[in-house]
Amino acid sequence: MTPPRVLIVSPALASANNGNWQTAWRWSQMLRPSFATTIAQGWNGEPFDVMLALHARRSAPSIAQWAQAQGVASDAPGLGVVLTGTDLYHDILTDAQAQASLFYAQRLVMLQECAPDALPMALRHKARVIFQSTSTQPPVDKSPRQLRAVMVGHLRDEKSPQTLFAAAHLLQDHADLFIDHIGEALDADLGTQAQACAAACPHYRWLGGMAHAATRRAIQRAHVLVHASRLEGGAHVIMEAVCSGTPVLASRVAGNVGMLGANYAGYFDHGDAQGLADLLLRCRADQHSTDPLYHQLQAQCALRAPLFAPEREEEALLKLVHELLAPAVA
Repeated sequence: MTPPRVLIVSPALASANNGNWQTAWRWSQMLRPSFATTIAQGWNGEPFDVMLALHARRSAPSIAQWAQAQGVASDAPGLGVVLTGTDLYHDILTDAQAQASLFYAQRLVMLQECAPDALPMALRHKARVIFQSTSTQPPVDKSPRQLRAVMVGHLRDEKSPQTLFAAAHLLQDHADLFIDHIGEALDADLGTQAQACAAACPHYRWLGGMAHAATRRAIQRAHVLVHASRLEGGAHVIMEAVCSGTPVLASRVAGNVGMLGANYAGYFDHGDAQGLADLLLRCRADQHSTDPLYHQLQAQCALRAPLFAPEREEEALLKLVHELLAPAVA
């Protein structure tokens, strides 16, 4: 018997080395034992039983074509649309194609637990939350003589690297606090700012783009991960830090709260460099047991780690695909 065919539409392919591609590849592997899976940047009309389209705006042409091929204006059978942070917190508010994708979809897939709140109330019944997953890495010994923070994300406005630059300047007199910054300069001006920050702040290093395995090792070896984003759909690097025993200091935006929980103690207001610097100093102080924050963050992250287990993601993904297949089988 021929297995059902699943197309995963990803605007980003392997060369992009970003979260969308990692999601597409991981899902293709999880589905492959039961389904014939293909990853492509768009749908060309070839017959598939299910299409999972990442990004409501960037995949909008394929989403619309799928619905039109079935002669429907909404709830197209077999169509799941995976909403990114830019979808949820920008595009569906302003872009007509992204808004149309919400109606065309049979299911709307989100990657963190606060995401359904961003949808119009009339569409929330379509929402399915699937936490992404990663392998667990054993915690490594970290020197108590210093604190090393790492921020991971290509340099672009959504990731708010300016907040990290400003915090590095505030902390430049603290010789026991180091900041590593990993990511390519997708915005040339931000790359120039990173270089200037490194020149002015000897304990800040911009390392540029790195392979995924090397990036994971850097996260594993850091005392804390900094995640300063303006908007997020459900950041890979947060779950990778949590599952490596590395606490997170994150901007208090919905995408981060949906990953770490409403009561997490490691938030700073978006754009608040002083707030980030203060948290880093408190984490450094806790290495000398004068402030419980660092150990509190470790404990809170450990409680969230099971959400990002591969078997949990695979179970939710298979359930989603079977829901999308159900109308065709009925």
